Amino acid sequence: MIDPYQALGVAKGASDKEIKSAYRKLAKELHPDKNKDNPKATERFSDVTKAYDLLLDKDKRAQFDRGEIDGEGNPTGPFGFGSGGGYQRRPAGQQPDFGNAGADFGDIFEGLFGGGGGSPFSGRQRSAPPAKGANVAYRLKVEFAAAATLQKQRITLEDGKTIDLSLPKGVDEGTQMRLSGKGRPGPGGNGDAIVTIHINPHPFYKRDGDNITLELPISLKEAVEGAKIKVPTVDGPVMLSIPPGSDSGKTLRLKDKGFHGKSGVRGNQLVTLMIVLPEKDEKLAEFVKDWNPQDNPRANMGV
Repeated sequence: MIDPYQALGVAKGASDKEIKSAYRKLAKELHPDKNKDNPKATERFSDVTKAYDLLLDKDKRAQFDRGEIDGEGNPTGPFGFGSGGGYQRRPAGQQPDFGNAGADFGDIFEGLFGGGGGSPFSGRQRSAPPAKGANVAYRLKVEFAAAATLQKQRITLEDGKTIDLSLPKGVDEGTQMRLSGKGRPGPGGNGDAIVTIHINPHPFYKRDGDNITLELPISLKEAVEGAKIKVPTVDGPVMLSIPPGSDSGKTLRLKDKGFHGKSGVRGNQLVTLMIVLPEKDEKLAEFVKDWNPQDNPRANMGV
């Protein structure tokens, strides 16, 4: 029987943030995609997922801490039976003394438990609820722009069926989505599908929180005179005004062209201008040959 705290390697008083951090680390290490020839790793992946689910459920975590359920979420026996609780065996032949040899144990426990539960010694035994089927782990690769714009993603399940998933706001590398009842069948119903999101890198976009950064090449003429140029975004190209006299490194903002945050507010696209000089341009070389600018661009560096 697993101990959820031991399974995740966290202390009993661990915060939700510490539990999530421990789970993400173990999930990456033990993921079935990385351990196809290691069934023990897959089994442990299942254990840490169960532990994560239990400890993030405040009610179940409290029940486990009180000893009311085990690490699988199943109820433990009354009075600590089987778990080192307060029950003690009497010497052989010795009967409990209730002051009346003919006492009805059913009546005694009926009084203790409000008349509806019956006696735990009356032959009626509680059985654990039937177990659900196993959870199934999936890894879904999502294109950068699709993640930023929350495009629906199609995934094929183990049984061959396909589902169109709506990506959540705030989606990030390693985000996990739980599809209830889409796991393997079991006596207590189907397990769940656990989908881990992997966002593919982009050739020229980078992510900075909910913002997207882009280094945009511009010509010297565009930098000096200013221009309106077409700029790529995850939503498609837009026109951007370059102010006259723009330097390399100047950053312009395209509002609401970033990732959707968890709060629903969308980030921006931050465009950094990068002046690109033409190769072997004779006119440009002739111009700068006799050009002697008066200002020192490195003056603020003390040189």
